[in-house]
Amino acid sequence: MCGRYATVTDPAVLAAEIDALDETGDGSGAPDTHVPRYNVAPTMAVPVVATGRGVRRIRRMRWGLVPTWAPDISGPPLFNARSETAHEKPAFRESFESRRALIPMDGWFEWASRPDKFGRPVNQPYFLAPDEGRLYMAGVWSHWRHPETREGLFSCAILTTASVGELANVHERMPLIVPPERWGRWLDPAEPTGAELLEPAWDQLSRITVTPVSSRVNSVRNDGPQLLERQDITDAQPEPGEQFTLL
Repeated sequence: MCGRYATVTDPAVLAAEIDALDETGDGSGAPDTHVPRYNVAPTMAVPVVATGRGVRRIRRMRWGLVPTWAPDISGPPLFNARSETAHEKPAFRESFESRRALIPMDGWFEWASRPDKFGRPVNQPYFLAPDEGRLYMAGVWSHWRHPETREGLFSCAILTTASVGELANVHERMPLIVPPERWGRWLDPAEPTGAELLEPAWDQLSRITVTPVSSRVNSVRNDGPQLLERQDITDAQPEPGEQFTLL
């Protein structure tokens, strides 16, 4: 699964890279004040690329899909969807067919149980990221409206697939990477989501490095570039007060 990631790149840079309109601002016409996030967790607002009226647009959406038919937003955040079954799951089926998205990230975190120097199991966090640039993950999005006030909420989920190569040593699942040559087809609702669109992006995967990092990433209260620094906690004493919390 993918339950944490980093989104550091300014949306204006992303918009230029992917040929999209940057609509991440507050609607006043003023540019978005981008704050790099090194520890993104479900329910946070994240930049998402989607197609609207035939134009690529980047806007902020809640990470955790709320289906259009949901009575409210109180349910558990649906932040991941299996690419193999999203087309048949009621929560994701409609979005998978007609509202596909690209979710840019600079890398993501996974945890794996490893023995420490005393042989005790510890959860070692890893940061998985390309050696340069960023990745665009396959996603789906929804525009939910409150049944009474009609207030809207844009939300999204990241599609996952089976991990391959070294990544499988960290976690059995990984986000589904969409390479540049598939961006247009993935975002086009008229394009059927055949097996080809769901294949691993081998060129992108070959650039990913796996780095052990500090257990400070376990808490969503922690943020900053120091979370990406190499630290093998299996060879260190536990940091006081650090416990894993997903939300």
